[in-house]
Amino acid sequence: MKILFIFLYLIFSINSLAQDPGEENSIYRFSVMDVQGNEFDFSCLEGEKILIVNTASKYMFTPQLNDLQELYERYKDRNFIIIAFPANDFFNREPKGNEKIAQRYYKKYKISFPIMSKISVKGDNIHPIYDFLTHKSKNGNIDAEVKWNFHKYLIDRNGYVFKSLNPGTKPFDPEIVEWIEEN
Repeated sequence: MKILFIFLYLIFSINSLAQDPGEENSIYRFSVMDVQGNEFDFSCLEGEKILIVNTASKYMFTPQLNDLQELYERYKDRNFIIIAFPANDFFNREPKGNEKIAQRYYKKYKISFPIMSKISVKGDNIHPIYDFLTHKSKNGNIDAEVKWNFHKYLIDRNGYVFKSLNPGTKPFDPEIVEWIEEN
């Protein structure tokens, strides 16, 4: 009987370990380059809620940059951060290089949240972090391809993809604000 109990205990222990999504499904395993050429390691964001957004500075949703900055200012002291990834995947809306992007975002839009290097968010040249964000087989939660510029991904405090939001979802949408304000 004791052997049976030990055997069942081991089986259930192994099963619970197999169900743990683990580090493999966490964004914390990624490092990327920021717009100024410095390495940015997502593991430094452990415990924070993260909004990841692909941006473009020549697009009808570009005014969202101002709202994103305001959202960041309002909630940055509540373990919340925004990470922007400029991308030129949709009709040449971010044609400039990183230096010009940095000037535009930091000077014109007064952005203080991290801006990463320009990447591809779809197609054959998709950056590994967006390959992770868009495929359930990699993030363990959702399949959610980038629909257009300003597509948003919400990452929970454990580094797991929580939700994908379409480009028309504004930064102060109640769904985003309520998610940030949850414990």
